[in-house]
Amino acid sequence: MNWVFGNKKWAKQDEKAIDGYSVFKHQSMILRPLKDVDMYLQENKRTNLALAVEKLNYTTIQPGETFSIWKLVGRPTKLKGYLEGLVLNQGEIDKGTGGGLCQLGNLLFWIFAHSPLTVIERHRHGFDVFPDVNRKVPFGAGATLSYNYIDLQVKNETKNGFQINLWLDETHLYGELISSSQIGSTFRIEERNHQMNQQTWGGYTRHNQIIKIETNESGKETASLLVENHAIMMYSPFLAERK
Repeated sequence: MNWVFGNKKWAKQDEKAIDGYSVFKHQSMILRPLKDVDMYLQENKRTNLALAVEKLNYTTIQPGETFSIWKLVGRPTKLKGYLEGLVLNQGEIDKGTGGGLCQLGNLLFWIFAHSPLTVIERHRHGFDVFPDVNRKVPFGAGATLSYNYIDLQVKNETKNGFQINLWLDETHLYGELISSSQIGSTFRIEERNHQMNQQTWGGYTRHNQIIKIETNESGKETASLLVENHAIMMYSPFLAERK
């Protein structure tokens, strides 16, 4: 209803890359071995990511426009070539058509966090499923996806146009945000108030804040709360005592 009858101007995909200035780039590993997860689901994820990237690459977000992953990607179905991949269902590992696209949401959210674009819709995982093994970004610095109401959306409230460039190879997913002209600020992310708490029911919960810090041309820093995370941990955060 929002896509059809809303008053937003939606970002569209262009046919080619624009000439501009790199704002931020990031990459993430596709084939990451996970406990109790069959590797064929990781292989299928690469296929699913490739199909989604084809719909998102070269998307340009002009001033006043809003970017939506699902409006551009559409419903991931078998008919479109999407395969069975890893999904999380109430904190449990499960399988589903189009599974693994959350990696795309995570990568794009991290890129947008280092830009002047405004995140207007982002959803977090309610469960912390995997321990922090080789984690490159803070806990909760991503975005979960589920067609079509759990989306990642950003709005361009600047005077610059921005383009999203996405690609992948055998091992990694890559992304870069390009600006039509240079921006005067730089951005960095800090994790604050990280806690792991044991609850009365015996389990553990995890909490933190992701802070976005903008540094303008004169060196002045402005910090703002980007997201706040609260999740139920599906593993013990502490090592068992050695006997």
